[in-house]
This record gives sequence, structure tokens and C-alpha cells, in this order.
Amino acid sequence: MHPKSFLDELAWRGLLNQYTEGASEALKAGQISAYCGFDPTADSLHVGSLVPIMGLVHLQRAGHRPVALVGGGTGLIGDPSGRSAERPLADIGVIEANAMGIHRQLERFLDFSGPSAASMRNNADWLVPLQAVPFLRDVGKHFGINYMLAKESVKARLDEGITFTEFAYMLLQAYDFLELYRRHGVTMQIGGSDQWGNITAGSDLVRRTTGVSVHGVTMPLVTKNDGTKFGKSEAGNVWLDPARTTPYKFYQFWINADDRDASKYLRFFTLMEREEIESFDRLLAEKPEAREAQAALAFDVTSRIHGDEAARTARDVSRTLFDRKADPRTLSPAALRVLCEEIPFRRLAAVRDVSLETAEQSVQASVLDMLVETSLVKSKGEARRQLQQGAVTINGRRLGAEEQFVGATEAIAGSYFLIRKGSRDIALVELA
Repeated sequence: MHPKSFLDELAWRGLLNQYTEGASEALKAGQISAYCGFDPTADSLHVGSLVPIMGLVHLQRAGHRPVALVGGGTGLIGDPSGRSAERPLADIGVIEANAMGIHRQLERFLDFSGPSAASMRNNADWLVPLQAVPFLRDVGKHFGINYMLAKESVKARLDEGITFTEFAYMLLQAYDFLELYRRHGVTMQIGGSDQWGNITAGSDLVRRTTGVSVHGVTMPLVTKNDGTKFGKSEAGNVWLDPARTTPYKFYQFWINADDRDASKYLRFFTLMEREEIESFDRLLAEKPEAREAQAALAFDVTSRIHGDEAARTARDVSRTLFDRKADPRTLSPAALRVLCEEIPFRRLAAVRDVSLETAEQSVQASVLDMLVETSLVKSKGEARRQLQQGAVTINGRRLGAEEQFVGATEAIAGSYFLIRKGSRDIALVELA
């Protein structure tokens, strides 16, 4: 890509909110360095962080140098933007550990080599050693109280109350821009639309201190068409860390996207080209029940965050659970391990029928025990009724009314049975 295409790329994807005067010309003039800040209030980013991350990705693809700034210093204070109450102040040791976790995650998105090599910085390097009097003298003098009160992040909190700690956050973030300009020649900041006030405060400080014009670009905050908050599931935040949100649950978050959101998410969170996304738009309009756009979205984003193998496993598990045409006998060992964590799972002892011809045929599993022990039914009497009604399938095969045992030869990977009662209730049994 030619450098001039960065804003154009954001624009067609719906990722461009606003930018400072002169930003377009600066991008066209040649390679620049631009940064985006990430708040280390947890040891993992979540899907709500993906818009600014993708902003850095598109910046690098356009030939510029991205700088990911971890807020190890500002994280000790907490950004008041978009909040109705003050954040609890975090311990410095916790902030440092969180910053390291975020550092590792950002490395999955950005290339740290080559002519557009990304870099990572931690603002604790310059904020923690700051002395109060020199900071107020050299930085505070450039900020009028009326100017600060007019910023939305402050104005929105005046009725509820805002501490001086949070009030001063704007000065610290503005100082980040100045330090990054002095140390690394950074001349642009990108962020969410709620950061516009902080971004322009920083660009003003750089201009007043150095006489150099620097710029800001903001991207929209993600909203969902049904009115619920983006980035939340029933279990809470959807994290990038697999220890917090498993790759399977991460995949499910995306594949469950509303039809009205799927096209937007393909533009926001993937690197698919315009023609490919528009083909999914047509499929959504013509065959929404196929959910092909959501499947492509889920695989693409899961693969980027967790790798191709984890994405394939999550896709296979999802198909097994929600597509009755999927053949569970093809499940990989990795998919079976995921199923053990995601649905009711029990290990049961085998039953032997010595009347059968071979020792291999004699090893069986009790269907009634599987139904009861996995809590798909409450009693063996109910289990028999479910069998008589033809409501029970094992590994994709519907059982007959009198079929109370299945042979181990039917097991997946030699020992697993995926058992269904009706269309929704499902469990996994391992034969011991």
C-alpha cells in the first residue's frame, strides 16, 4: 500500500471517525510513526480493544511505523473517559505484570521487523520518575482550567464529581505524546472516539512546546444493533487470553454475531479485501440462515488471536454441537478435549457381555447409565422413555427403542460417545 491509503482504508471499512487538520497531508508526505495507548487494568486485552489494534495494523500495512504504548504509568491513575466513577487505584506491581501480558498479545498483530517495524513502549519509563514541581512548571502551564473543563471526559463527570487525580490524567497522557515525539519522532496518535479530547490535548502540548504540528486520528466505538454492549458475553468480557476466554468460547462470540452486525465486524476486525466482504454481504442478504459471514468472521478472528489449529478445533466443536448434519466420528483428539470442558462430561466403566462372539464385541456402554450420569435425564425410567420415543442418538446414530447398550467399537477415538437427547441436550462420555 502507498502511505496515502491509510485514511482511505479506515474510511471504507467504517473505521474513521475524525482526524486533525493536516493529518491527511502528513500521511501522504512520507513514512511517519504513530502510537496508540493501551490501559493495563488487566493482564489481558479484550475484544473491545481490537478496533485500535486494527488501526495500528492498517497503519503498518500502509507503510508507517506503529508504536504500541502500554500505560504502565497512566494505569496507576486511570482514565476518566467514559466512566461515571473513579477507578480503584491499582498496585504498581500488578500494573507491571499486566503490562507484560498485554505486550505479548500485541506482538500477535504487529510486525516488529523490516522498514515499517513496530515498537512497544511503556509510559512508566518517563512518568514514574517525574517530579511534581518541574512537571507542573513545564507542562501544566500550557493547560488552562477552562480548556480542561471543556473536554468531554471531564465535563461529563462534573456533576458526579471528579478527583484531582483523574482531572490531571489529561496532562499525563498529553505528556506521553510529547515524550514519544522527543524520543522516537512520533507525530500521530490514534485511538477511540472517546479519546479525542486527550489526543488533541497532546497535540496542543507538542505544538506549544516544540512548534511542531502533530496529528490525531480517532475510530468509532463499536456498538451492537440490539443495543447490548459489544465485547460482552453471558460470562462477562470476551478476553484475548485463552486462560480467561477459551478459543472455543471466543469463536462462539463471533459466530453468534447478529446478521445486522456481521458485515460491520468483517470490515472492522478482519483484513479481508472489499470484494470478499461484499460477497459475504450478498450471502447475508440472500441466505441469512447459512450464516456464512459469521463463520468466516469467527474463523478469521480466532485464527489471528489463537492460531489456525485452535480456530479449526473451535470450528469443528461448534459444528458438532450445533449442526446435526456434522459427523462427530471425525472429531480430533484436540476437539474431544475441548468438548470435555464445554459440555457435561463423565467417565463411565464399561459393561462386558460374555455371550458375544469376541472379546472386542463384549465391551459395551450402558445407554441408560450415560443418560443418567450426565444428567440428561433424572432416572433410568425416563431414559427408557426417551429411547422408546426415538429421542436418543449416540455418535450421530439414532438408537432403537430397545437398544440399551452400544459397543465400544462405535466409540470415537476408541473410547468416546457423544450422546444427545432431543435436539439440544448433549453430553460426552469416556468409556473407562
